[in-house]
Amino acid sequence: INIIDEVVLSMASHSASSGLGTHGWRTPMDCLRASEVCNQNSQCSSRFRIMRQCLVGRDRTTMLANRECQAALEVLQDSPLYDCRCKRGMKRELQCLQSYWSIHMGLNEELYETSPYEPMHLSDEFRLASIISGNLCSDTGKPCNPCLDAAKACNLNDTCKKQRTALMATCSPATPIQQAQEPCNRKRCHRGLRQFFDRVQTEFSYPLLFCSCRDKACAERRRQTIMPACSFEEKTKSNCLELRRACRSDPLCRSRLADFHMNCQTTPHSITICPNDNYRGCLVSYVGLIGSDVTPNYVDASQTNITISPWCGCRGSGNHEAECEAFLRDFRENTCLRNAIQAFGYGTDAGLVPITESQSAVPSVRTNLQPAIITKHVINSNDVKQIDRACVFSTCANLQVGLKICCRSLHCVILLPSESKAKK
Repeated sequence: INIIDEVVLSMASHSASSGLGTHGWRTPMDCLRASEVCNQNSQCSSRFRIMRQCLVGRDRTTMLANRECQAALEVLQDSPLYDCRCKRGMKRELQCLQSYWSIHMGLNEELYETSPYEPMHLSDEFRLASIISGNLCSDTGKPCNPCLDAAKACNLNDTCKKQRTALMATCSPATPIQQAQEPCNRKRCHRGLRQFFDRVQTEFSYPLLFCSCRDKACAERRRQTIMPACSFEEKTKSNCLELRRACRSDPLCRSRLADFHMNCQTTPHSITICPNDNYRGCLVSYVGLIGSDVTPNYVDASQTNITISPWCGCRGSGNHEAECEAFLRDFRENTCLRNAIQAFGYGTDAGLVPITESQSAVPSVRTNLQPAIITKHVINSNDVKQIDRACVFSTCANLQVGLKICCRSLHCVILLPSESKAKK
């Protein structure tokens, strides 16, 4: 299809109707390509220029109060820009995301926004990384620190070793005197973190961040992966809504936050509590936030109760305290994220996973969100390893209160509480 045909197709819906329901038949395209198509049409390109001007120095409410901005937005909703998406890590990713938000800033809900990224599928690389992580401590009779083993594996890979050494140099002060004067350059550290996770294969980077721990020494090493003294902690905690506002002023951070909300939202009707039972979608979205204004991390060195949070609180929220608490709860009480981390550490994926029941999380109602898509696959029984000879909670059957499910070679056995005690 040539560019003239694309322009005709993209603007045909506007000639038929100016309503919102005419865009559904179009196949989403790259936002950079969608911008090129729009610029070939005088009506679309003029409205696109107006829309970009509307976004300069204005928040969503102010922008929508302007009639000219409203008119431009209505026209652009019938352009290919409305349905466009971006690829993670693509060339000119920032420019692509800027094109996306030039339309969607005025359309999305206040609390949750639709991700500008294409849906994710379960990859062989991610599956391999999970299996490697689960096999780091295969001998249960010896002391084990999977996070230390992950660091050793990283040092055996040239790219991982090089990037990790550069990260440690960037996020650490050179001398004690410099540490007293200026602990670190946070922006440089955040940039280093983004480069590390962008350039290092997941089979080496993810086991460092999501290793399964049996003691506090291991859990503390896991917590230190992102160099939190520089990248995470501060003397005082910002208000979470202020942190979110700062994040949304940057197209990249805004996109990563929307992606996290979409792929890690608690979904009570799925087996794994994650959208489409896709653990990879949640973990990739979580890693995407590292190195941003909303960088999350483990809050402590607990090996039994995984709690994730950005460095912020809700003091001083005033009338918006409920909204602030909801934002914080999406990290601290996120059952999908917790299950995804534990499943990765155990060396399993969405086909066979450990499940932790939500203790206090309240599922959020989020409309019009299209989460990641999982590609179904056949699980090899060799991929499933016993851990400390204990029963692993599995998705082979629905969990019920008081029941324990043991899986051996993918055959599930439900044990009643009395039988479980007898086994011990």
